[in-house]
Amino acid sequence: MTGIVFDRTRRFALGLGCERGAPEDEVIELVTSALAAAAIGWDELVAVASIDSRSSEPAILAVARQFGVVPEFFSAVHLEEETPRLKNPSAIVFARVGCHGVAESAALAAIGSHAELVVPKIKSRHATAAIACALLQKD
Repeated sequence: MTGIVFDRTRRFALGLGCERGAPEDEVIELVTSALAAAAIGWDELVAVASIDSRSSEPAILAVARQFGVVPEFFSAVHLEEETPRLKNPSAIVFARVGCHGVAESAALAAIGSHAELVVPKIKSRHATAAIACALLQKD
């Protein structure tokens, strides 16, 4: 589990994958579509997550700034551990980056084992996005 703190109002993580140099406006538009598909507001996000090879990608950092959330980055090895929970695993993505999915895996990894995908991977021309939700646990 990451250091992210969830509560009843902020329990969603956004996973992003993108090509290098993806246009910021395109990625923000994709994120807006993902939020609409989940029927949640930006203020319900606790993190933007991706693969560590994109930790300095301007579009991902712009999304984190735009929505006021913490960017989280994970190794391909860590993201690959999420493969059994993916809705859209990809052999092509695995061949390119070493895990079967970035957006879905990153969203799930940001929350941890008590997460489920509420928006499986959606795509734009240069990016992918997914949203996972932290399942609330009884105290």
